[in-house]
Amino acid sequence: MPDEKKRTLLRAAEVSALEETGAHPWNPNSQLRGTRLGVPCGLKRTGVNLMKVAPHKESFILHAHHLEEEWVYVLSGRGIAEIDGKEYEVGPGDFMGFATPQVAHHLRNPFDEELVYLTGGENREVEIADFPKQGRRMIREGSKVQIYRLEDAEEFGPL
Repeated sequence: MPDEKKRTLLRAAEVSALEETGAHPWNPNSQLRGTRLGVPCGLKRTGVNLMKVAPHKESFILHAHHLEEEWVYVLSGRGIAEIDGKEYEVGPGDFMGFATPQVAHHLRNPFDEELVYLTGGENREVEIADFPKQGRRMIREGSKVQIYRLEDAEEFGPL
């Protein structure tokens, strides 16, 4: 096998073999399968993932990133995208792009067919993300993640 740091091609059989399952701990209806496509090729500044949401399940949780852009491109199936308080049915060929600061968004699959999509975005050293329905904010520095209640925030200033 070639040196992992120099790898540029990920074959279809490898994509399938690298598939993982996951869920968001704050959403009991979250259930995903997917493959991180960029990681085996050594991509560090951008993430690219092939994701699958089972029928009647959801991706993660309503969220909005402050620093990292994110995108979703639907390959097959249908879903409901919640974007900035509105719901949109999405299907094959639909693209969603979330520039920063993002509006809150989430993807669920209330249909009987699996929803398959490519998703990706930036991997910055520091990221801030809000979870509006939970009233929480995440701050990530490298691999260190901290979660805060937004109601505990206090204004600071002037300096």
